[in-house]
Amino acid sequence: MIEPMKKVSVVLLNRDKEEALKSLRKIGLVHLEKLEGSSEKLNAFKEYTSNAIVSESILGEIKLDKKAKKQKITLEDSKVVELCRQVVVKSERKKQLMEEISADTTELDRFTEWGSVSLEDIEFLKEKGILIAMYEIAADKYSQIDSEIQTILVNNDKKTVRFLITGCESRPEKLLPEAFEVPLPRMSTTALEKEIKKDEDEIKDIERFYVENAKYVPAIAAFRKNLESDIEFENVNAGMESEKQGTENDLAWISGYVPAADLEEFKKACAQNQWAVAYADPEDEDTEVPTKLKNNKFVSLIYPLTDFLGTVPGYHEYDISGWFLLFFTIFFGMIFGDGGYGALVAVVILLLMLKTKLSGKKVPAAYGLFLLVSLATVVWGMVTCTWFGISAERLPEWLVNLSIPQISSAFEKNLDGSDRIWNVPWINDPSIGLTKNQFQQIFCFALALVQLSVAHIKAGIRNIREKKGLKVLGDLGSILQLVGLFWIVLAMVVNSQVFQMLGNIGPVPVGKIEISLIAIGFAMSFIFANYEGNIGQSILESCKNIISVVLGIVNVFSDIVSYIRLWAVGLAGAAISGTVNQLASGIANNPEVGSIIAHALIFVAVIALLAFGHGLNMILNVLSVIVHGVRLNTLEFCTHIGMSWSGVKYSPFKE
Repeated sequence: MIEPMKKVSVVLLNRDKEEALKSLRKIGLVHLEKLEGSSEKLNAFKEYTSNAIVSESILGEIKLDKKAKKQKITLEDSKVVELCRQVVVKSERKKQLMEEISADTTELDRFTEWGSVSLEDIEFLKEKGILIAMYEIAADKYSQIDSEIQTILVNNDKKTVRFLITGCESRPEKLLPEAFEVPLPRMSTTALEKEIKKDEDEIKDIERFYVENAKYVPAIAAFRKNLESDIEFENVNAGMESEKQGTENDLAWISGYVPAADLEEFKKACAQNQWAVAYADPEDEDTEVPTKLKNNKFVSLIYPLTDFLGTVPGYHEYDISGWFLLFFTIFFGMIFGDGGYGALVAVVILLLMLKTKLSGKKVPAAYGLFLLVSLATVVWGMVTCTWFGISAERLPEWLVNLSIPQISSAFEKNLDGSDRIWNVPWINDPSIGLTKNQFQQIFCFALALVQLSVAHIKAGIRNIREKKGLKVLGDLGSILQLVGLFWIVLAMVVNSQVFQMLGNIGPVPVGKIEISLIAIGFAMSFIFANYEGNIGQSILESCKNIISVVLGIVNVFSDIVSYIRLWAVGLAGAAISGTVNQLASGIANNPEVGSIIAHALIFVAVIALLAFGHGLNMILNVLSVIVHGVRLNTLEFCTHIGMSWSGVKYSPFKE
């Protein structure tokens, strides 16, 4: 459940606020409202953090030997600050040097074919009255240069001729337009080479500095982590509101939220510190009320997943932790699909839990979730007779008998021998029936009906508690639409002969029932979905959004169909595991192999193929669970219940 919160405001003397904040942090109960402080100290802390992050990134890339990694080197905070400053300065200097080297190298490359170019010599000749300009021209054009122009050939290749023109202060008028004047370098080429060498040596010195100080990365990381608490404290200290009367008795105040169950403890702490405190229930307009979930140990198994996803229900929304865990467990088992995979994961998790307990450490909560979903996978693999993709003929008979015939891969034929068909009790025609895959599809759609109905039931219960009785009729209308569309989905997707929309099942006119359920449900939702005390206003709101209201029926249909992904992804995983086994079997049963060494190599190849193939399939299944299993809970289910995951996790101001 979502724990009730109290909005509290603490008033104290402005001169005591720093000590008061330290005491408030020791109490560790108040989730403070968002503050944006500003002070020189806070800016300094932020600069230290930024430098530490850069330093960790740079020094962390350096590989240390095993001996250096094991050393736990500590460093005073002041020295860490100075080290990080030096790393950042040297990082900027290295970047500048690399840019200079790049520019100098580009400049030097322009004169690769010219050889050494000395600006000093060119300037000396200019002082003696000899002007020199450098030109390039296509090889077949050089002979066409006017003879009046004084040229000196430097060198040439098949395409280009490089030459000098003397005695001209500017470009000669008779010079061919194809001739390109080469700008002089910014310094002599020998000076450029020395500049590049100097910069490269300085970069090497910087890199040696990095290597020498890479051992301090853990100390920098610890310093940065401690800074987070300092920044939080100083941000609150600088952001607190206070009177500006300039007296010693100026008041300062701060607001936040405390769990209702801890309010008495908080009031006692305020009395001990001589603070004034006011409290009240949060209003509907309060958008920053934090969410603190409180559930039993079993339901809390879902917390590692929701923490990983960063999903937090709003304070005024629902706690669906229990339903999330239930359906996610089912979805995981169906998508992962293979009982062998589930058993393998369960054994690994049990060994990790045992190792953690023996070491005296606390078992991570994630282990419990992994164990639960792996056992769910074993159950699904058991009822469908799916074990490492092995065909039923090769499995023990007792293992086959544990499966449920309607969805088991071990029972592909009916009792009368008809291929892959299961007779339906309400249809006398033996040629009409359901296959194993169709039974699994029905199960997927049944899950959709149950989960989405639960969403509307929870919404209806809340409306009753909030004394919006008629609005419950809107939720009931949504459930009627779900039931009607569920049967239509079975007819359109699974088997239209078995689930006839327009025909009859015995004496019951199914088509009329479907249409009636959808029509009645739509009318109830249209009238009561927006009810807030006035039916007319509710109908008017529906009329304003008539397009989205009508399209809601299509959305419900697509939401139900969306659950077929559970069957499709599970089928794909089973196909991959079966293919891997076939490939391995083909290699193992090679009749041309005769020698013992060849048999040994084939055995190793088969084991490697099985390990790689099934390992890759397990990884793909995990990704599928994250994409599809989570989606059905956080999107389809939460859309019907009206959740937007707009919450802020309860995070008290504490040490």
